[in-house]
Amino acid sequence: MTTHRPLPQTWDLRSYFPTFDGPEYRAFRTALNSDLKAALAAASALAPLQSTSESVQAWARAFATWEGLMTRMGHLNSYLGCLSAADSANEAYQTEEAALSLAAAEESKLKSQLLRGLRPADETAFAALLAASETAGAAHALRRLRAEAVYQMDAAQEALASDLGVDGFKAWSRLYDTVTGKMSFEMTFPDGRRERVPMSQRRALMTNPDRAIRKVAFEEGNKVWVAAGDTCAAAINALAGTRHTLYARRGRGHFLDAPLHDAALAKPTLDAMFAAIGENYALPRRIMQIGARLQGTQALEWYDLEAPRPLDPIADISWDEGIAMVQSAFDAAYPRLGEYFRQSVRDRWLEGEKRANKRSGAFCTGSPLTREERIYMTFNGTMGDVVTLAHEAGHAWHSHVLGGLRPIARDYPMTLAETASTFAEKILVHGLLSAPGLTPSRRAFLLDMETNHMPAYLLNIPVRFLFEQRFYEERKAGVVSVSRLCELMSQAQAEVYGPALEPHGRDPWFWASKLHFFIAEVSFYNFPYTFGFLLSQALFSQFRREGASFLPKYEQFLLATGSASCEDAVKSTLGWDIGTKAFWAQAIAGCGESVDAFEAAIKARGNH
Repeated sequence: MTTHRPLPQTWDLRSYFPTFDGPEYRAFRTALNSDLKAALAAASALAPLQSTSESVQAWARAFATWEGLMTRMGHLNSYLGCLSAADSANEAYQTEEAALSLAAAEESKLKSQLLRGLRPADETAFAALLAASETAGAAHALRRLRAEAVYQMDAAQEALASDLGVDGFKAWSRLYDTVTGKMSFEMTFPDGRRERVPMSQRRALMTNPDRAIRKVAFEEGNKVWVAAGDTCAAAINALAGTRHTLYARRGRGHFLDAPLHDAALAKPTLDAMFAAIGENYALPRRIMQIGARLQGTQALEWYDLEAPRPLDPIADISWDEGIAMVQSAFDAAYPRLGEYFRQSVRDRWLEGEKRANKRSGAFCTGSPLTREERIYMTFNGTMGDVVTLAHEAGHAWHSHVLGGLRPIARDYPMTLAETASTFAEKILVHGLLSAPGLTPSRRAFLLDMETNHMPAYLLNIPVRFLFEQRFYEERKAGVVSVSRLCELMSQAQAEVYGPALEPHGRDPWFWASKLHFFIAEVSFYNFPYTFGFLLSQALFSQFRREGASFLPKYEQFLLATGSASCEDAVKSTLGWDIGTKAFWAQAIAGCGESVDAFEAAIKARGNH
């Protein structure tokens, strides 16, 4: 009799380096640091780009060298990110991450030299650079660099900013990661059992069917955030204050200019999206009100936002069962994605083990050098964890589709990254909904899970955006206190959630517990998720209309994401104009079909 061996829940990182801090690792790091210094010296000696063949060839080589160094840095950064997330208490990993910041500062100086070379170049010289063999396939990246060059300080000031970033700006982000990675709280369960729980497991407890467990996890977890309030406030103020200072020195007119450039998105498009959402708060609030009725309350509290309804949930899912659910849905709807996911499982690119000292959250990372991806999460056996697995697999697939392009053309913005991940989520949920023998209760549960994403993307993320906007406005005048940060967060929640959230059920400490506000590399991290959700809604609606014939167009869109702005990537491959409020309103209206189906499923199982 053959016994099935459970699938491994820990990843294999040996394709990065055979061992951490082994001879291969040390040689790679040493060579990278040496090559960075050499490249910086060479670029610093160049006069600004001119139209002569010698100048064009020299700057084309400098660009290609920078791209190669970025690729190697990406490899090392991904590796260390995997190690430190999986064991946040390991001081050796933290030390190496800090050391990598020094290399990042050198890379930043090298990039500043590229920007220095591009800034005064005329159209003739720039066109010649685009035509060079070394820059083939990199036109979009070069145009973005040239646009960024306008907002640069002189080389000495940029070099100083890079150096100070190591022990200042980025150190605040590392501090937040270290402090929160070690956090835990005392949890008293309804049966009287007490247990110290890592903060990384709090979110899973807040999806528990037992409302008492959710409430205790929320309240006890928040006591820890209250205790860390001064530290978190110092970090978020330092990050925002440093950005304001640098924006002013670089001539950036508004604090959204840089994140919009990073997102490859125009401000009118962002405004159109949030305007459409603001006019349609009623739809996601309706979903919350349905949830409140199902649990017998007038409205929801913060710890109810991700709670399962009393709808015959799919619970206590094993890792193997979760893998099988994702695999089956991908195979049925998108065979190429299914085969890629199968390889990810076979080659152990997934980390899902539940244990202490793991950093909270989930992510997909990968090496631009080996072109392999890795998926990180803590699998707690909920259906939400299965959805997270599909979400991160969508990210991995996106990078895989781009794998044949040169590294700089694989670097897509978060706005378009979140599209692929959410598209993969929809494939999973609709695959589960099409399973034979699905009971009315299970159908209601799955539709609830799908529709419950809408308040997250159309209410929760707008809360984060509104809070962050107001915080950045106030931070211009000076440090924002802990109490004011809590007040700003509560106000944003009241405005966006409205009567769907109990007034006493808000979470004023959400600004502290949300990692996204503390990432040094990216500000206004959150709006790309809503952008991706709504764009993927439009993509998936088209997929359902056209069937498999749509998938080649979808992959062409993915291929364009590293070589065009959001608007151009969509327009050139799909023909849609995403700069209009009407486009986003139509995408939101498409979500209403699932809400109607959810209410019908509730009635079918006898819950009115």
